[in-house]
Amino acid sequence: MNNDLKAYNIFDLRDIALKRVPKGLFEFVDRGTEDEIALKNNRTVFDRIRFRSRTFVDVSKRNQDTTIFGVRHKMPLVIAPTGVAGLLWHEGEIALARAARAAGIPFTLATGSITAMERVADEAGGDLWFQLYLWPDRSMSHELVNRAKAAGYKTLVVTVDGVSSGNREYNLRNGFTLPFSLNARNTWDMMTHPRWLMGVMGRYLLTTGMPMYANYPAAAKAKMTKGPPGRSSLRTDSISWADLDALRKIWPHKLIVKGILDPQDAISAVDHGADGIDVSNHGGRNLDGIVSPIEVLPEIVDAVGKRATIFMDSGIRRGSDIVKALALGANAVMVGRSTLYGVAAGGETGAARALQIYRDEIHRNMALLGCNTIDEIGPQCLLFADKHELRPPKERPMLRVVAEAKSVES
Repeated sequence: MNNDLKAYNIFDLRDIALKRVPKGLFEFVDRGTEDEIALKNNRTVFDRIRFRSRTFVDVSKRNQDTTIFGVRHKMPLVIAPTGVAGLLWHEGEIALARAARAAGIPFTLATGSITAMERVADEAGGDLWFQLYLWPDRSMSHELVNRAKAAGYKTLVVTVDGVSSGNREYNLRNGFTLPFSLNARNTWDMMTHPRWLMGVMGRYLLTTGMPMYANYPAAAKAKMTKGPPGRSSLRTDSISWADLDALRKIWPHKLIVKGILDPQDAISAVDHGADGIDVSNHGGRNLDGIVSPIEVLPEIVDAVGKRATIFMDSGIRRGSDIVKALALGANAVMVGRSTLYGVAAGGETGAARALQIYRDEIHRNMALLGCNTIDEIGPQCLLFADKHELRPPKERPMLRVVAEAKSVES
């Protein structure tokens, strides 16, 4: 694939994005919450997991084909819901969805996106998923569910770890909050990024006007500048399992609960109708000091891996991170910041570059591990620096057969 951006890894795309977009917007995407302990741990925990490779294995025909909810995809990857893609690039949600379709993977549109779900479906297509927050007025959330169903979205991703907004103090310091409010600091920030100002915000102002939450119901729809600046609104701290029951009744397709870190919660979610569990700590953006998803992934795989499809997100920056998550029992991995860096760096081209980087890195890792298919990636590929802190899930029969077959070959 063409690499006009000269980006050779996700960190290169991050550096390009940092230069192209205002600091306040970049930090809104890039940073965590409070002292960012969770954000840092999401990355460093991967260093405690080592690879154990096999040799004398013919890997010349390896592929990354992955079946998710009965649909064949070209990679074990899903673009996670991220609500500011359309501020990083003009109609960035459409750019992300097109890149996902070209790469043969699902794209998840966020509740807080600024491009209407119907336009994304019409202009990008592909395997489209929709992410939902539960609001105080449940009828508004249910209205979004019905819209997504009518627009052809096939999977509903219900985010449950956002009952309170994270304490992201840097957003307040930068004056870059949603709803957006102009002040001297963020005005200067935007003026010193003229390419973004003209190519993104300027295009909106000349065509559709000030960006707004395009998927909000009429009763809640607002421009980015409307409402009190500061912390996010329209959150509810009164969710219960009854809410999941209600969604299950009105949503006829696959349903994922995103933000699970406890095995008992995973069991309850599946008992209440969830088809998938996304093991996530919101990218370290909500509760600081919270456990990393990769640390608890094996427990959740043990609890519900035979009953549900398991996803994992938070901290993914390398193909090796994805391979480690797969080896610990995830069926696929969701990435958010990585493709946001890509779309900020170059729109659809940048997002496609991020996905190609991951494809190449996974492909290389599979070769060096001696794995031909995604199903062959399992606990036998790993060695743990501290077995008391991090352990593999209980070995699945399929993986044991693969390991024994390789032993015979060698």
